[in-house]
This record gives sequence, structure tokens and C-alpha cells, in this order.
Amino acid sequence: MNAVDGLLHGLQAAITPTNLLWLLVGCLLGTLVGILPGLGPPATISILLPIATGFDPATGLIMMAGIYYGAKYGGSTTSILLNIPGESSSVVTCLDGYEMAKQGRAGKALGIAAIASFVAGTIGVIGLTFLAPVAADVAVNFGPPEYSALMVFALLLVIMLAGDSILKGFIAMFIGLFLATIGTDLFSGEQRFTGGSIELAGGIEFIALSVGIFAIGEVLVNLEDRSEKKLFKVPSKLRELLPSRKDITTSTPAMLQGGVVGFLIGILPGAGSTVASFVSYIIAKKTSKNPEKFGKGAIEGVAAPEAANNSETGGAMVPLLTMGIPGSGTGAVLLGALVLYGLNPGPLLFHEHADVVWPIIASMYLGNIALLVMNLPMVPFFAKLLNTPYKVLYPAILLISVVGVYSVNFSIFDVGLLVVFGLLGYVMRKLDIPPAPLVLAFVLGPIAENSIRQSLLLSDNSPVIYLQRPISAALIGVAVLLLLLLTFGRRTRKVREQVLEIDA
Repeated sequence: MNAVDGLLHGLQAAITPTNLLWLLVGCLLGTLVGILPGLGPPATISILLPIATGFDPATGLIMMAGIYYGAKYGGSTTSILLNIPGESSSVVTCLDGYEMAKQGRAGKALGIAAIASFVAGTIGVIGLTFLAPVAADVAVNFGPPEYSALMVFALLLVIMLAGDSILKGFIAMFIGLFLATIGTDLFSGEQRFTGGSIELAGGIEFIALSVGIFAIGEVLVNLEDRSEKKLFKVPSKLRELLPSRKDITTSTPAMLQGGVVGFLIGILPGAGSTVASFVSYIIAKKTSKNPEKFGKGAIEGVAAPEAANNSETGGAMVPLLTMGIPGSGTGAVLLGALVLYGLNPGPLLFHEHADVVWPIIASMYLGNIALLVMNLPMVPFFAKLLNTPYKVLYPAILLISVVGVYSVNFSIFDVGLLVVFGLLGYVMRKLDIPPAPLVLAFVLGPIAENSIRQSLLLSDNSPVIYLQRPISAALIGVAVLLLLLLTFGRRTRKVREQVLEIDA
């Protein structure tokens, strides 16, 4: 069965009343999960797994897939309105989304996030439909050396989010890498930097770190400012809140680029939507005619990461369905669901269980449409949240943060970590150290460490293995060039600016 025939048969199955109902339920649950920081799609799908296994395999997996990409839509809401990234992939959206909200453009930010999610999500599903065999072949060629080189390249890209100060970017990155090492060493089983604490043996909870650094730190800085604050003005009409034609035209290249980048990175198991989001953001910034606006409320800075975040879902389904390799925690839960249904993910899945696979893929097209229709009318409601008085808004942010962090593991210790990282976020803001490189390095650090150590085990601790593999050698070469560009490029630019100031 070719891709077109498979998709048509899948659509016939996906549009049955039962499958449509559970698709909408999954999309709605996913959106709510994305809005509420702390729960996350892996936990939600895990909770519903016992119920879903009582369904027909196609129906149950359609609902769980709806939760998966529905959460990607909802994740932008708290990032834009409250500067709280519920998932690591939403960190990059905070950079410009929250700035737009402070400028009274929250509605436009939410609108472009929904539109970019729809456009790029559709690109990702098209890629899944037609390019899965080719993408799977590429992913098979990535071993530990290739992942090591990719992570080194990604960590250098993190520095580019630091703004004008490379030193402060490196400081934030190294703090994130250090925090990522806390816990149990997977290779030796020994505890590292835990101080004998049992709670830290499993590592630092990401939600506690990200919510503390971003949300609590933001609240503390704003509480210190005793000047009179003006509430954001929010228009009452939907058309005044949605992006204008100019906004959409400006953001279209970022959407399309994010859709392609997100899908290609998504097919690499382990890379994930976090990598996809900030790589797409960097590309959008570097190709923009006005790169100086990024980080200050550029609408492309919202469109690019949100596009990549949603397109990555389609890419991540490729290794999951064709090789049984999950690229994230959510993918791992979906893999478990496939096994519970008696389905064996692998090259034969499309042939032996086409009646299950193609309805799932077809439902993703329908789910993207449903999510766009559900999310756009909610933009005025979300935007009006900004009219909440600060004396109510700040306690509400603190309450959401504490409840969200506590609900992950029902741990008071995690709430304590939230306070610690909130203070760290406050200090970083006072010192003008960007928080995004810290959080992104925290996410990428374990992946980089594991792949580097696996590579050295394969080569008897010889780093030559990176030069013996064409893909890893190419990535290392690009990383070296990027490091030189970061070091000397900005230095040359500063010298040029000083000369121009003297001439003036």
C-alpha cells in the first residue's frame, strides 16, 4: 500500500464518530495539559493508559496522539502570558512571547503561535506520510559519535541566545551543565554532587528548575520594582487580537523554516523538540532583516520555535513507528502503549498493521485543524488574563508554580528546589545573565554526556573516532567554525562600533 492509498484508508477510519470523538477529547486534554505547567503529556498519557487499552488500538492511540501534539499547542500559553515554560520546548517561546505580552501584543503572540503550530504541524505530518522511509534511513546512521557531535554543536548554539555577552552565555551554560550532572551516574551507579540526599539521587526535576528560574525569578524582580505599573491594554474584538496580514507575512518564512527544521530534527531519536525549537529560533534570527528585534518582542521569535516544536511531533513519530525508538518521554509512553496493544514497532508495522498506523497518521491532519479551531477563539480569553491586577496576578503565578511543581512527584523537596532556583533566577536577572542558556544546557547536558561516554567506550577512549565518522567530523567542523565566529566575529563588530563612535 503506497502513502496516498494508506492515507485515504486512514482518513476513512479516522472520521468515524468514535475516533473523531476521542480525537477531540485528546486534543482538548492536550491543550489543558500544555497550559498547566507540571503535569505534562507523558504523565497524562500514563494516567489514561489503563483506560485507553480498553479501546480499539486505533482509537486509543488516536486519543493519545491527540494529547501529544495538543500539549504542544497549549504549551505556548503560559510561556507568552506568564513567562512560565511548562515544557523544556517552550523555553525559547518565552524570549519574545513574553516581551510581546508586556508590550500589549499578547493576543497577536498567541494567535501567531496557533497559526504557526497548525502550518508546521501539517508540514510535519506530511513529512511523516511521505518521507518516513528516507528519514528512517538517515536516523539509522546516527550512532553515539554523531550524537556527541550534534550535542556539542547544539550547546554552542545555546550561547547564541545569550545576546551580546558571550561570557555571560558561557556562565549560564556551565551552570546548566553542572546542574545536569547532579544525580546518579548511569555508567557507574555512583551518586554525584548529591550531598547524600536521596531526593537528588534521581537528578533535579526539570519543572522545578524551569519554573523557578523563569516564573519565580520574574516575580521577585517585578516585586522589587515599586514604580507604578500599568496594566496591559487588551482589545475586546477577536480581529484586533489576531495577527495582522503584515504579521503573518513577516512570520511565514519562520513558520516554513521551523516546519522543515522541526521535522528533520524530530526524526533524530533523542534530539527532541527543545533542540528543534532553539535551532529554528537561531536560524530565524540569523536570516532576519532585523535580528536586533529578537529577544525584544519579534513576532518571528514566537513563530519559529512554535513551528519547530509542533513539526517535531511528526518527525518523532518516524523512528517510533519504523524502528521502535522513542525520542522523548511521551514517545516512550506511546511505545509502551503499542506493545500493550500487541503491536511490534518496526519496519513491518506499516505492512502488518496498516489498519492502525494510517488512521493515527490521518488523525494528525484532522487534529491540527481541530486545535486551530479550538485555540483561536480562546485568544481573547487568554489575553484578558493580562488585565488581572498585579496584586492578584503575582500570587496566582506563585500558586500555579507551587502546585505545578508539587504535582509532578508530590514532593515538598521539589518545592524547596523551586524556591532555590527562583532565587537563582532573581540573581541572574540582577546580573543580566540570560536564563535560557542555563535551562537549555540542563536539558541537553545528559544527552551530550551519555553519547560522549558511549563514543569513548567504543573507541577505547580515543577521540579519533569523531574524525573517522563523516557525519560527526562534519558536525565537529561546523562547531569549530561557529566557535571562531562567536569569539572573533563579535570582537570585530565591537571594534568597528568603537571606531564609528570615535569618528562620530
